[in-house]
Amino acid sequence: MRAAILEGDSPTLTVREIATPRPGPDEVLLEVIACGVCHTDLHVMKGEVAFPRPAVLGHEVSGRVVAIGGGTEDPNGLAIGDTVVAGFIMPCRSCRQCRRGRDDLCIEFFGQNRLKGTLFDGRSRLSMPDGSFLAMYSMGGLAEYCVVPISALTHLPDTLDPETSCLLGCAGLTSYGAVFRAAEVEPGTTVAIVGVGGVGSSLIPMARAAGATTIVAVDIAADKLEAARELGATVLVDARAEDPVAAVRAATGGVDVAFEALGRAQTFGQALGMLAEGGRLVAIGIAPAGTTAEVEITPLVRRGQQIVGSFGGRTRHDLPIVASLAAQGAYDTERLVTRRYRLEDANAAYAALARGEITGRAIITTRREAERETT
Repeated sequence: MRAAILEGDSPTLTVREIATPRPGPDEVLLEVIACGVCHTDLHVMKGEVAFPRPAVLGHEVSGRVVAIGGGTEDPNGLAIGDTVVAGFIMPCRSCRQCRRGRDDLCIEFFGQNRLKGTLFDGRSRLSMPDGSFLAMYSMGGLAEYCVVPISALTHLPDTLDPETSCLLGCAGLTSYGAVFRAAEVEPGTTVAIVGVGGVGSSLIPMARAAGATTIVAVDIAADKLEAARELGATVLVDARAEDPVAAVRAATGGVDVAFEALGRAQTFGQALGMLAEGGRLVAIGIAPAGTTAEVEITPLVRRGQQIVGSFGGRTRHDLPIVASLAAQGAYDTERLVTRRYRLEDANAAYAALARGEITGRAIITTRREAERETT
């Protein structure tokens, strides 16, 4: 199969032919339909998030089940030929966090996959052409095939587009976890979203689905703000033209929830300043290692505010709900996807992301050119 491989010290991807992986017990082999272009992958490429190299990135995947690992006792209702979406958090199901339903804190996922690039048994399912180690970031979805633990999969409703639905596995799962779990948004809630890029834009329809009545989009890019309006944002704040804290407070009097989707110290402080008394800051942006933000203690205490981190939803419970919301039209992946690339152009996709050129989300499709010409 072909895979886009990150190797050496350069933040570039090289498409190479490697062996198609084989699934083990409680794993499936997916023929990848599409993979989302996520900023977290870019952090890894730039060395801002530590991860082994060489590696196959890509953690926002839709695909078709082509094999189920031998020794699998419970295929979780999956069968060969099923179209599925894979959650980027792949729970082991057996650690103490998974046993209490906190898939988002799975000890084995973070300890094995996100530190070492392997699955739960300490082995990668991928290898370089010479047979040497090749790390997997989540399932390693920037490839024609990938191995995914059954625990991370849910069926994709027939009414949904299988390409754009890859967003459900990261942007959808992340925004659901932030809105419904960390922020506890309910009807009548007022929210601000600082940074309406790939994940930030996903927060808009998710907040609408939860019943938020005022949704303030804050960004420095006019095209992203206009896209946010089309997705349902009710107030737009151009942080280049005006002080974003003052503008949000003037429009709302302070919001119940502020989402920080950029992972930057400056915007973290701004989001905190937008809160009403009793408000909650939900941080979802991944920052380069060592990044810190200052918090003034007394206002936080006196005003009864909260700061909550949210990495993603709880895969086994929440991913089926995200797919259901998409099927109901509440989370429209086709509107969120603004660019499409081929696997051989993966490098160009991440370069465009790094330049801030992608509004919403880009996806990478994996069909070979010869296949496109016959369909």
